[in-house]
Amino acid sequence: MFIRSLQAGVAAGALLFASLACAQSAVDWPSRAVRIIVPFQAGAATDLISRQFGEALAKEYGQPFIIDNKPGAAAMIGSDAAARAPGDGYTLLMTGPASMVTNRFLYKKLSYDPDAFEKVSLVAFTPNILLSSPSLPFKTLAEMVKYAKANPGKLTYASFGTGTTSHLAGELLKSLAKIDIVHVPYKGASEAIPALLGGQVSMYFDTIMTGLPFVKDGKLRALGVSNSKRSQMAPEIPTIAEQGYPGFDIAPWYGIVATKGTPPEVVAKLNASIERLLKDPAFREKLVHTGAEALFANPTDFAAMVKTEIPRTEKLVKQSGVTLQ
Repeated sequence: MFIRSLQAGVAAGALLFASLACAQSAVDWPSRAVRIIVPFQAGAATDLISRQFGEALAKEYGQPFIIDNKPGAAAMIGSDAAARAPGDGYTLLMTGPASMVTNRFLYKKLSYDPDAFEKVSLVAFTPNILLSSPSLPFKTLAEMVKYAKANPGKLTYASFGTGTTSHLAGELLKSLAKIDIVHVPYKGASEAIPALLGGQVSMYFDTIMTGLPFVKDGKLRALGVSNSKRSQMAPEIPTIAEQGYPGFDIAPWYGIVATKGTPPEVVAKLNASIERLLKDPAFREKLVHTGAEALFANPTDFAAMVKTEIPRTEKLVKQSGVTLQ
């Protein structure tokens, strides 16, 4: 009995010690370099945004926040690497719709569990605009919808890839406006913009950063912003939602997550730092230069947003007729 009591006491003491040690390590975090895995190539929007945060957080904490680009397989390579890392707060993932939501409906099997990460914070979003060629016989979204209904299947829209927010924005518009427009996937603006300028496609849901210069030059028309609010980068362009399609709100977003098991104290500490950054006008302006706008959320709200996006995305992917890979 005595031995059992002693063993129980030793076990309880060890557990308490481990708990205290964990709490202390969370308080001291970060005591060494932190890695931010970016599941896209250097120079991509996700990479540029990650570097802004990495630089600012390194300055705040006095420790390096190293950007580790692991592109490929629709963000799955980087997401898998982050999922397999120790849950100690020293590996973060700059994630988005592909990693957290869309991939589960595009692939039969994922090498990681998108629901297993610890949500830290939403950090930004990239406004998208629906572009069209000036040579087409419509100047507004309403005129385009009227034309599409009179000519079903004649209009096409480009996207920066099957299953991307650019593609799903088109599917959402088809559903809400009840029009028949045909999807043509490309590998980004470097392919889609020339196709639109050359008349190979009718429209294109593009990021405002790459599309806006063509609108200002008069080479393309902007029919509407895909977010629920007008973009601060082009406040004169109305949203699609305000043009008769309430609830139309779809665009790339970016959020930081941590490996499962990361101490909640670390998550809270990092979330507070991100909130301070996103309240700083100078930092927000830096984000705008990368084509993004600030979007903060605490872990609970971040998780709730992802949960809300899952059924909507599943519906749009099924509507698109994409075959699981």
